[in-house]
Amino acid sequence: MKVAVVGATGLVGGEILKVLAERDFPVTELMLVASERSVGKQMAFKGKQIKVIGMQDAIAAAPQIAIFSAGGSTSTEWAPKFAEVGTVVVDNSSAWRMDPTKKLVVPEINAKELTKADKIIANPNCSTIQMVVALNRLHQELKIKRIVVSTYQSVTGTGKAAVDQLMNERAGRPGDMAYPYQIDLNVLPHIDVFQENGYTKEEMKMILETKKIMGDDSIKVTATAVRIPVMGGHSESVNVEFEKDFTLDEVYRILEETEGVKVVDDVLKLMYPMPKDAHGKDEVFVGRVRLDETQPRTVNMWIVADNLRKGAATNAVQIAEYLAKNGLV
Repeated sequence: MKVAVVGATGLVGGEILKVLAERDFPVTELMLVASERSVGKQMAFKGKQIKVIGMQDAIAAAPQIAIFSAGGSTSTEWAPKFAEVGTVVVDNSSAWRMDPTKKLVVPEINAKELTKADKIIANPNCSTIQMVVALNRLHQELKIKRIVVSTYQSVTGTGKAAVDQLMNERAGRPGDMAYPYQIDLNVLPHIDVFQENGYTKEEMKMILETKKIMGDDSIKVTATAVRIPVMGGHSESVNVEFEKDFTLDEVYRILEETEGVKVVDDVLKLMYPMPKDAHGKDEVFVGRVRLDETQPRTVNMWIVADNLRKGAATNAVQIAEYLAKNGLV
């Protein structure tokens, strides 16, 4: 299978290559695609050096699948051009997520909605993915009424420039600023741009994408998205109100049975999910599950996942695997 990775030189692009190799995706020809300034650069894949090419060369080669991780404006311009030559695009940006004509896919939840007609498929926001993976089975069995989520998001979600800023600040070196303020020894309650309603675009992504992925506009979602000076993954404090009565044992059973979830929850042994333990892994880790004692049918939980893996690269590759396995490319 001919596969193009668009934005191959970025943080997520590099993770996509790693995941393709780890999962032994059936690549017969790999195209590494990036902006003109990176064309000609060599990158390694499975022990071989592959030369980075430009967009037009990649389109001319008509790959069966193109996994995009190159930003919204790039996706808006180039994804339709790949689709025109028959390529199925799996896009990591926010460009197509809320387009009513495009599917927004987390394979464990709604991959079965995909058909051969879907030429541009949206990969959800990283913080949304890990939350819905943990909550979807609970929603099916107990019916979610309302979600209140606060995120604690890794600098890797912003990209290499943010990682460099954190490392420079930690080392006391001058350098370029990816954020408007210092991030080391600080917390920024600000991810993406502010909207007219006072929420950030990141917060609105979580609100709107959750409803679309889970196929239920009745779910009420409110979010506060926060950037913290960590690597390894995003964490989320999630408060969930259900329509049906339940016991805590039922919640644990459902979580244990949920595909892609690993429960890490033993407070007597101080066991709970942390970003450093999620780093490099594909599971969504859930812990600190407890009843909300202020109102009925409500639980609190702590959800952690590697935002570059399940939050981006792994989810995109899983979509590609589903397409290949089911003859949709």
